[in-house]
Amino acid sequence: MIAIDAPGWGRRQIEHVVLDFNGTLACDGRLLAEAEELLARLSIKARVHLCSADHYGTVADETRRFDLALKVLKGANHAEEKMEFVRRLGPLQVAAVGNGSADTQMLREAALGICVVGPEGACPQTLVAADVVCVSITEALGLLLHPGRLAATLRR
Repeated sequence: MIAIDAPGWGRRQIEHVVLDFNGTLACDGRLLAEAEELLARLSIKARVHLCSADHYGTVADETRRFDLALKVLKGANHAEEKMEFVRRLGPLQVAAVGNGSADTQMLREAALGICVVGPEGACPQTLVAADVVCVSITEALGLLLHPGRLAATLRR
């Protein structure tokens, strides 16, 4: 569990971390090397879920060595699917991390939404929907591993 306590923002007990794959954890369907160790460490603190359309067909192979749950999106509306996935987990216990248009609703729905402006950029609406914006996945995962940093950012 990840405990976040930020004055004016509130307290959250994060049990689940929902991550987009392509554009957030991966570039061109390949897991970013700098995310590997942090992803393994994060899976010890919270249940990690990857929620991906798997555009490149690589997500299962790229992540098989990690203790995480994989949700491959099959419907026509990926944004809605991701948001519903967060709802089923219990949004008050979820941190969501993404960068694309399909991640906007998921970030809004989660107790904590983090937008990553990575190698594929970020959708402006997703940036606005986020509680926190990071310039790399290592920064985003680092915040979840060191929630005191989040308290300083989210304090009102």
